[in-house]
Amino acid sequence: MPSPFSLSHSDKKTNARTGKLKLAHGTIDTPFFMPVATKGSVKHLALNEVSKMGVRCLISNAFIFYLRPGLSTIKKAGGIHRFMKWNHGLFTDSGGFQILDETFLVARKEEGVVLNNPFTRKQELFTPERAIQVQNALGSDVAMCLDDVPRFGEKKGKVFYAETLKRTLHWASRCASAHQNKKQLLFGISQGGTFLDLRKKGLVELNEMGFDGLALGGLAIGEPKPTMQKIVSLARKTIDKNKPLYVMGLGSPEDIIQAIANGADIFDSVFPARTARHGLALTSKGRISIKNNHYAADFSTLDENCACWVCENYTKALLHHLAKNSEESGFRFLTHHNLSFVQKTIETARIHIREGTFSSFSKDFLKKYRV
Repeated sequence: MPSPFSLSHSDKKTNARTGKLKLAHGTIDTPFFMPVATKGSVKHLALNEVSKMGVRCLISNAFIFYLRPGLSTIKKAGGIHRFMKWNHGLFTDSGGFQILDETFLVARKEEGVVLNNPFTRKQELFTPERAIQVQNALGSDVAMCLDDVPRFGEKKGKVFYAETLKRTLHWASRCASAHQNKKQLLFGISQGGTFLDLRKKGLVELNEMGFDGLALGGLAIGEPKPTMQKIVSLARKTIDKNKPLYVMGLGSPEDIIQAIANGADIFDSVFPARTARHGLALTSKGRISIKNNHYAADFSTLDENCACWVCENYTKALLHHLAKNSEESGFRFLTHHNLSFVQKTIETARIHIREGTFSSFSKDFLKKYRV
């Protein structure tokens, strides 16, 4: 069976690459970024607004949709795309992310993970088979395997990380056996913490299982950034070149550019929206805190190099005023700009990879961009 991913260009000086990922709802150029639509929406933005930015894929949470509104409602709507009114690509996370949240996690077991239902306060045993059945029923373009996610910094030693990796690999095999939706791709997820030998062991086994793509889970959650990038580079060298590499939870522009240089193809994160809610704007010169009084009488745009409608219409002074007064419109404007900035940054990276100038572009970007 042909791979849904095709490689188009490879940078000669780095591991950066462009390609095309064929999904049931369209073919997407890689690398690409997915805004997080956990419950079916991107915070503060309408999905047609997100689409107009050029975004062609989102990620939602299958476990949350399973709990509410429930599979029967999604089925009556004609699938998750029609329910959300989104006609482009859509990944669904399995529910593994909830393992990181103490309000959800009850217990890890060999058969699956026990999670709290926040709506009924009952406990749910979510097995790998159930995670796939739910995603098959939702009808997303890409389903993710259920994985056992260790929290970074857990003082349980390498043995604990080895156990979560073993469980993740066992669950991945069960997910592959349970997957029935032929229109839906299935991605495996790597674990192993920051232990490179565990990461490589897991990646080798996942690569042999025949998944359509592989993801790096348990990263971008507090580990040292150089270590994270080493793992991205290791993954790219370990797995087949015709498999897209997805770094879960990575959304800061500087980290994305470095991960692209190391061979990553897909990203997702709440970062653009979350930073906006803290009054932070992403610009070509780095992050700025719009709440800083320095901007109270600054009538320039957020970023002179940005063509989003926020930069075309509003000044830093107005955005400062709105953010300082916790106006929802201010958070909405910053979210729109931040997501536009990330989207444009990746589009520009793709162009430079195709033109063979990514190495100089990435160096220049990282030199100007200040965290």
